[in-house]
Amino acid sequence: MQYDPIKKSLGKIFGSRSVFRKLFYRLLDILFLRAWYVRQELKKLPKDRDYSILDAGSGFGQYTYRMKRMFPSSRILAIDLKEEQMEDCRQFFKKAGLQKGISFKKADLTEFVMPQSFDLILSVDVMEHILEDEMVFSNFYQSLKKEGVLIISTPSDKGGSDADHGESFISEHVRDGYGIDDIKKKLETAGFTNIKVQYSYGKPGNISWLLSIKYPILMLGKSKLFFILLPFYYVLVILFCLILNFIDLKSNLSRGTGLIVKAIK
Repeated sequence: MQYDPIKKSLGKIFGSRSVFRKLFYRLLDILFLRAWYVRQELKKLPKDRDYSILDAGSGFGQYTYRMKRMFPSSRILAIDLKEEQMEDCRQFFKKAGLQKGISFKKADLTEFVMPQSFDLILSVDVMEHILEDEMVFSNFYQSLKKEGVLIISTPSDKGGSDADHGESFISEHVRDGYGIDDIKKKLETAGFTNIKVQYSYGKPGNISWLLSIKYPILMLGKSKLFFILLPFYYVLVILFCLILNFIDLKSNLSRGTGLIVKAIK
């Protein structure tokens, strides 16, 4: 399925006014389990520092928004391949009065390097879209300051992108997912030595993902009329999905369809 057109449609609906955009960010934070895992990793970072941050593949800007709220004095550079998306984010952050210390730039991660510039690089569900991933990992390493932190969320090879159920659910992906040893080896080749990789989206998270993400997207892919029914659908499933997400986050998973990676330079 082509996932990007549906995301673009949702972005237009919720991006028309600042209050809707903030609601959209909140919904993404609640529904996407990966946001729970990313938030957990960000909370582990010291709060009494002014970070220089790269949001690598920032998309709608929801993680830029979260990090700005968590680390108000930090400087954030958000980059993405889509100039239209970057301009949309610029306008929202300006209207929301959050533009100080934040800049948006169109850039290709396979080419983007700012040597020793960032304390933190965040890349959420981006690497599965990039064929030349080892080049990107090298660029990340070069762009981090000494003891800088890289946090990555990406599908695993244990059914990531829903590949266990046949053809990948998201056709924009160039790989269904990474193995733990695979991504560790690639990061070590880039220069990282302190690397921690854990599974996300175990059985509870996968059930939540099916109910809260996959099935609604499949419905929207068939007809935009399902926009009208979605609020009623989520009233029925949201509490169950939140409980499943919480269980997944607090479990010591031996297998999962997602990976959370933390590497320190």
